[in-house]
Amino acid sequence: MLLRPRNALAWNSIVSTPPVAIRSRAPRTLHTLRGDELQSSRRFLLRLPSKRVTTSQPYHGFQNLSHGDGTRLLSMSAIPAALLPPLAFVGLALTLWFYKCCMMVVFQNKIIYMPSIPPFSRGEKIEDYERACRPVSWEEKRIRSLDGTQLALAVGKLSHRTESGIDGQSGVEGEVRKHVVILYFQGNASSLPPRLPLLSEPLKALHGSGTHTDFTIIALSYRGYWTSRGRASQKGIELDALAALRWVQETYALNDPAHTRLVIWGQSIGAGVATGVLMQNISSISTTASSSPQRPVKVHGAILETPFVNTRRMLDALYPQKWLPYRYLWPFLRSWWDSEAALRAVAETRPGKELPILIISAAKDEIVPAEQANYLEKLAVQLGLDVSRRDVSGALHTEATSRAEGRGAVVEFLRKIADE
Repeated sequence: MLLRPRNALAWNSIVSTPPVAIRSRAPRTLHTLRGDELQSSRRFLLRLPSKRVTTSQPYHGFQNLSHGDGTRLLSMSAIPAALLPPLAFVGLALTLWFYKCCMMVVFQNKIIYMPSIPPFSRGEKIEDYERACRPVSWEEKRIRSLDGTQLALAVGKLSHRTESGIDGQSGVEGEVRKHVVILYFQGNASSLPPRLPLLSEPLKALHGSGTHTDFTIIALSYRGYWTSRGRASQKGIELDALAALRWVQETYALNDPAHTRLVIWGQSIGAGVATGVLMQNISSISTTASSSPQRPVKVHGAILETPFVNTRRMLDALYPQKWLPYRYLWPFLRSWWDSEAALRAVAETRPGKELPILIISAAKDEIVPAEQANYLEKLAVQLGLDVSRRDVSGALHTEATSRAEGRGAVVEFLRKIADE
């Protein structure tokens, strides 16, 4: 740093000596200039404004300086001291707000899909819940998704034993029993084994009702859940759901509607998966030729347990405060799960108009507001769909079908499908 002496005499004495040592006020710092460098520096200094800057610390900290053309330099000393704390607080708050937005966008799949909640749930085994499920027996099956990802299925069945001791046959010789297959899509958290006792309850109730129909539940474990491979995402789960539907079609001969019926059941985010599968399957019925090697599957009923309209509406419902960043991040969503759009697409087809739909909601749902199910019910009625509704009083989000009222609605719906 070059310092101009306060009087011209001192300056002339410096210029008269070609190599000179100038000591600044910084301790123990020595600058040595040659003659040509000194002359250049002198010409530069002479072009500076002649106005002196006086301060208690002239060579340290920020200075409130001005260029010769009147342009002011930004400096901390231009801000009153009383405004520094609130400005720092506002800046910190905006920084945290922006950081939270970025984290929500980048890690949204980890926030939406929680296969490890509660901890160690991916290590659960079917055998741990075998006693609670009896007389329904469950086994694990392995399939591949449409992109090759390995998936796990939990298959539960309770077949009625005839007098002759042969499953799948009625009491009348040569007559085949009816078979209702339920394809189940779980919510966004935990694994399948803890859900198996809950899924077994409708089968137990149907077994005790004296119906002459076999019932089988196939529960899909999405990619990244339980023993399935991969990472959860909407695109991946959609492929998984279609793969499970094809496996059910090939395994249980669903093209024989006289004896085999299919019901799709989705809980919470699984209701979005269910409506998406219905949209892709039913919409393809009118566009796929009968000679196609992979014919669409005829679905005879759908159960939507604690459904929501779409992910954007859920963001608005969960975070109504306008100052929170979450409600403004919908353009960056990668998981939409739009049941409204799916139902509109289903209603445009003739098979969709004839499809019975049961909506089960929890009166005290702490996650999905009641307005979501109300909206879907009104939408289905407006679209002319065959929809019914059961609101389970006193039930929380995961208790809708564990209570007698909700379980009874499922049993009644399945029995109606079996008797058609």
